[in-house]
Amino acid sequence: MEEEFLEIEKILLQEEKPSISIEKLLKTDRLNKYPFNMISDLNKIPQNPKYHPEGNVFNHVMMVIDEGVQHRNKVTNKRAFMWGLLLHDIGKTPTTKMRKGRLTSYNHDKVGAVMVREFMEYFNEDEEFILLVQSLVRWHMQSLYVNKNLPFKEIDKMVSELNINDIVLFSLSDRLGRGGIDKDKRKEVFNDIKKFKEVISKSNE
Repeated sequence: MEEEFLEIEKILLQEEKPSISIEKLLKTDRLNKYPFNMISDLNKIPQNPKYHPEGNVFNHVMMVIDEGVQHRNKVTNKRAFMWGLLLHDIGKTPTTKMRKGRLTSYNHDKVGAVMVREFMEYFNEDEEFILLVQSLVRWHMQSLYVNKNLPFKEIDKMVSELNINDIVLFSLSDRLGRGGIDKDKRKEVFNDIKKFKEVISKSNE
């Protein structure tokens, strides 16, 4: 299992389009065993087509890691950043449900953070690294919560755990890593993330 972990890490840190190699791994049985099934199971989890026209969660995650490549050399810890992007939606497997005719995945950020610890502890990663990946996953929905001024926003807690630039680039990768992103939508996402950065930076002064 350690061999697969190191192989995936090399893909995440060195390849320009890591989705290609990880999709190849999915077609083998090498991601079916615990804890890699936390990743492969995402291929079975549908998403609300209004927000995710690209299809299932695995498709979304592949698009997100490809977006993240553009930013991996701009963050404080590119290893944590890329692993965080790969694992950011694993919480959708246990939380995705049909409610009132639409797919939802309430609290997948919180559940995912717990699952990240389980995943990383299996490979005996150090505590500092685990906490950083956990925090990126735990707070990846905050750009939406902050911009919409929802009660789920927790700016102070988030910025106490993460570098502002890191969570901004993480959120940008997540928001752009989906289908239907044309030129206008891309501009809208950049404006949303800019607003998010301004709000959390101001609160941190």
